[in-house]
Amino acid sequence: MREFLRFTSIDSPSYGERAMAESIRRSFDPLGLLLSEDDAGEKLGGNCGNLYGFLDGDLRAEPLLFSAHMDTVEPCRGKCVVVRQDGRITSGGDTVLGADDCAGIAVILEALRTIQENGLRHRPIEVLFTVSEENYCQGAACFDFSKLRSKQAYVLDLAGPVGGAACRAPTVLSFTVTVRGKSSHAGFEPEKGIHAIAAAARAIGALPMGHVDGQTTLNIGTINGGIATNIVPDRCVVTGEVRSFSHEKALELAEEVKQEFGRAAEASGAGIDFSVRCGCRAYETPLSHPVAQRFRRACDGLGLTPEVQSTFGGSDNNVFSEHGVAGLVLATAMNDCHSCGEYTDLRELSRAAELTISLMTSET
Repeated sequence: MREFLRFTSIDSPSYGERAMAESIRRSFDPLGLLLSEDDAGEKLGGNCGNLYGFLDGDLRAEPLLFSAHMDTVEPCRGKCVVVRQDGRITSGGDTVLGADDCAGIAVILEALRTIQENGLRHRPIEVLFTVSEENYCQGAACFDFSKLRSKQAYVLDLAGPVGGAACRAPTVLSFTVTVRGKSSHAGFEPEKGIHAIAAAARAIGALPMGHVDGQTTLNIGTINGGIATNIVPDRCVVTGEVRSFSHEKALELAEEVKQEFGRAAEASGAGIDFSVRCGCRAYETPLSHPVAQRFRRACDGLGLTPEVQSTFGGSDNNVFSEHGVAGLVLATAMNDCHSCGEYTDLRELSRAAELTISLMTSET
């Protein structure tokens, strides 16, 4: 898995994936899989677009899409990759490792190389390496899905041991509320002001935080307001998110947030501006679907225990589902993602490649 070590050594923050993309191109070209780049970078203000490629197969079977993302969460610059004697791979401790999602990229590459070197018959294969996945799947949302031939996908982007997979993920809505009050001197005439932070606090105190029900969560993430301790603040900006396995419930809760802030602001004479953005939309792939059944058979053939479950994190699979592509998100031995304690394991990476080979060479 030398490619994994090479990929993780590359700085590839969201909107800055160019070096990663060029390394991926150089790795895949010898396999006869030429990757084309779209204009997602231009649309998003980044320096790189999504990479797409198609490899014809020699099995009479429908094509399958295999996907991973090229960007890495911060802190990801100047990574120092450490390979422990027991096979565990970590960063130096002051950055993320980048297994999320260099593991997915390396596993797809290793699987295709093994198939080619051993002359294995395989089905038609599409690959898509996306940009800006960590920012609510923006890169995948820019992709032209009319190019895609596959109706089924495996997205290699899930934490945990190989054999795990996600078949359901939530809608993720991010919202911003700006409370508009009125400034005044806090010592001489505070009664002439309208305290924007106080109005925001009343709204937040009235809202249910955390698990709203078994399917839905609400969180206030940031609060910013005021310019000095002796001025009644005339502005407070609050951001948060709603997640739900039900898209309709997510929308209803976002509307409740808006209404609660509106009531709190009105009670003190303030006003609000409210905006909401859908980062990704909920989906569920039935366990009876061929994409799930094929995964189970592949696991059984390798002696792996398949564990198909829900995840409360979004991925490019949310976007694929919106475009009629049914998929699973596969675990690729990444652990403690989005932290400087992130790690993976050489043996598990090899197992992930074996599983991917089995899927690529499946006749059904």
